[in-house]
Amino acid sequence: MRRFVSAAAAASIFVILAGLLAGCSGSEKKAVPKLPKRICWNAFASSDVSPILPAGDKAAVYHRPFVLVEDLDSVTCSLEIDGASKFLATATLRGFEDQIDWTSMDKAKPQPINVGKKGIVWDIGAAAYLTCEPSGGPNSPGKYIDLRITAGSAPDKAKLPSILPALLRQFVTFAQRELKCGASNGN
Repeated sequence: MRRFVSAAAAASIFVILAGLLAGCSGSEKKAVPKLPKRICWNAFASSDVSPILPAGDKAAVYHRPFVLVEDLDSVTCSLEIDGASKFLATATLRGFEDQIDWTSMDKAKPQPINVGKKGIVWDIGAAAYLTCEPSGGPNSPGKYIDLRITAGSAPDKAKLPSILPALLRQFVTFAQRELKCGASNGN
């Protein structure tokens, strides 16, 4: 008795076998996918971010324009590798300084760093904030920018404490320039 396999089934079997053989060949080690020269609103040099990215086949960067217009407005840039987010940069506009709340990072035992008005770094991320315009009182909001970077998929997490502060400095400088915040207000 003869058995026939459909063309689609044969193609699926071929793809599976090719993947298995490629995985066993040990020929070429995967690397971080090719990135544009600058990423996330042009705030970061890809060469500075790539050491904390995992290997993969395809990278994509997603974000909306870097514009913050009203209290609690937020923008996020997500760098995805093979469809999963591996690097996030987020900026949120706050009306009052006491709205900046990093208590969710307390379990990670963040360490203070000299970035922005106040900065911290923890095992997989970093945060800082800057003042664009101070609040004029309890009924007069100002402009405080809360900046955060997360890189939880770094292949060598031991590198993060030395790399994240420099990336956060780039982010603060970029936000000051884009939002026209004086450097004296946030550094």
